[in-house]
Amino acid sequence: MNNSSIGALSLAMVCGTAYAQTDKSSDERQLPNVIFIYADDLGYGDLECYGAHNVSTPNVNRLADNGIRFTNGYASSSTSTPSRYSLLTGEYAWRRKDTGIARGDAGMIIRPGQYTMADMFKSAGYATAAFGKWHLGLGTETGKQDWNAPLPAALGDLGFDYSYIMAATADRVPCVFIENGQVANYDLSDPIYVSYEENFPGEPTGKDNPELLYNLKPSHGHDQSIVNGISRIGYMKGGGKALWKDENIADSITEHAVRYLRQHRNERFFMYFATNDIHVPRFPHERFRGKNKMGLRGEAIMQFDWSVGRILQTLDELGLTDNTLIILSSDNGPVVDDGYQDRAVELLNGHRPAGDLRGGKYSTFEGGTRVPVIVHWPNGISKPQVSDILISQIDWLASLAALTGARIPRGCAFDSYDRLGNLIGTDTTDRPWVIEHAANNTLSVRTPEWKYIEANDDSRAILKNTNTELGNAPIPQLYDMTVAGERENVAAKHPEVVFELQQILRQVRNRTIKMK
Repeated sequence: MNNSSIGALSLAMVCGTAYAQTDKSSDERQLPNVIFIYADDLGYGDLECYGAHNVSTPNVNRLADNGIRFTNGYASSSTSTPSRYSLLTGEYAWRRKDTGIARGDAGMIIRPGQYTMADMFKSAGYATAAFGKWHLGLGTETGKQDWNAPLPAALGDLGFDYSYIMAATADRVPCVFIENGQVANYDLSDPIYVSYEENFPGEPTGKDNPELLYNLKPSHGHDQSIVNGISRIGYMKGGGKALWKDENIADSITEHAVRYLRQHRNERFFMYFATNDIHVPRFPHERFRGKNKMGLRGEAIMQFDWSVGRILQTLDELGLTDNTLIILSSDNGPVVDDGYQDRAVELLNGHRPAGDLRGGKYSTFEGGTRVPVIVHWPNGISKPQVSDILISQIDWLASLAALTGARIPRGCAFDSYDRLGNLIGTDTTDRPWVIEHAANNTLSVRTPEWKYIEANDDSRAILKNTNTELGNAPIPQLYDMTVAGERENVAAKHPEVVFELQQILRQVRNRTIKMK
């Protein structure tokens, strides 16, 4: 790291940050609608516009071709729950001990009373909605939810006016949609019971009843309760007509989102549209079957692109495209075999889900957290471009607060900085540093020139179930980021750089660093 980069950092205690307001005298109707399209486990190399050759993603390409495609955009963590927590709160998930990968019956991880992205938009006069994968807990206490009644704490307590979500992911029970805090299409004749401790008497499991797995079989784990011919993590009884069919998940999420767009066409809205694709179990709709040589994983990427297309088509029809700011990204890097026998590994056919990056989901290496980031806003982005500046999802709350003129309460979103100019292409100055977080809580610091990975005691080089290179080492690691691949640890050659990046990490941990 050079002296000018270090000089961009000043030390100060940061317990809250005030962000600039836009001119309230301007015509507020010109503020854009905002849509986050958040994919699940979509890798840096999984989209056509990022170099993929085995799958066509024309709708995502349209966003990239007419917006800004970032090549150094980062999720804050290499797994789902902490990335989503950080995105929606502007606070690094690793600051708390209860933000790891959540089970399906987790209590609310973002607590009622915390300030969220939805609260920010709501305070700026936006209608707010969430669709799809949630994976941040529901109810007040883990394992104590009554799924047969309205939940005492849900997304309405976090600033969302409307929500139609999955409690966690498709591979975890309960396998039902939650609409505004209660099970959608609830079946009175078949009450729902969920446990992550023990099975319910007489209920089949993937482990004991593999003959009932007519859709997908597990490759590792994922062998507990069976829903729709697929075994899951956790135990569930009941559900009846409320149970989802995996092949219809994308349709259900997308059509509810489309309906919401039509209903709110005449007011400003913020939509958090979090798809299940391409997370396991991958079981896309029949109309995508046989359409990609990579099999189910490739077809799931196609299905994700279809969902993007339905959103774009609806915006076009409503005349809202030009003044809708769309940010498309992923919660973490890719994983190929994550628990089901879907032949994803055998059928890659040369496809590289992480592109040229090392590692993937769960990893300290770049493949874990460097993800696609595309920003599209015809009214606000002067020209299409590809940008290599450093950006992080942690900053999106503060950046969009600056856009809307919202004030963030003191002490909230303290890890989020106003980098709005980066997002819309008016500022090509790198974020001086980005913090990356691995599944085992190892932290890294990325600057334009370098990447430092702190030493850890995790002896695993490879996560065997997923064949993911984890990047663990008992000594500090330093990589020259002007050379692709994170292949040579040059920490011994540049002790002064290691020291500087260790200082940044220490100061970020202690909240004694402020970015100019």
